[in-house]
Amino acid sequence: MTTPRIAIIISSTRQARLGEKVAQWVLEHSKEHTDLAFELVDLREVNLPFFDEVASNAWAPSTSEAAQAWQKTVASFDGFIFVTAEYNHSITAALKNALDYASPEWNKKPAAAVGYGGVGGARAVEHLRGIAVELQMAPTRTAVHIGGADFFGIWQQGVELNDLPHLLPTLNTLFEELAWWTKALKTAREQA
Repeated sequence: MTTPRIAIIISSTRQARLGEKVAQWVLEHSKEHTDLAFELVDLREVNLPFFDEVASNAWAPSTSEAAQAWQKTVASFDGFIFVTAEYNHSITAALKNALDYASPEWNKKPAAAVGYGGVGGARAVEHLRGIAVELQMAPTRTAVHIGGADFFGIWQQGVELNDLPHLLPTLNTLFEELAWWTKALKTAREQA
């Protein structure tokens, strides 16, 4: 089996976002998990237009070149870590749009989450899990939640994520669960 590829998706596209810093922290600690190959995917750089296809590509081929390129990108990965802010008790519009632009490409792959915000992005992560199930993904049980004093310290006081070692056990558990599901589902997809 080739080394499974994992996309760390930065879901916020705002200029004042915290997501890039969080994603870099996840990427830095992913290097300890050499059984998977990690790569950042920034939705700001993907720059998808708002969904305007006839239907999901589960039902009709997408006509937009941007959609087709995104679908190829998603298809090239074996699993995902979504780094998501919480906007109005849910995921970002950019992430929902990116999820909507692909369907079979997400199927039978694991979805892990690192949420941040006032309550650690917990409500966004829960919404993401529901969407992931509809896309036939396997959400991991463990998610990292950066909230409360940790979130405000990073956002407003310049605290670095590596100054918060209490987050690492949960991040490592997330990596372990993601590795198991990625390998199991990759093997199953290849045998189908």
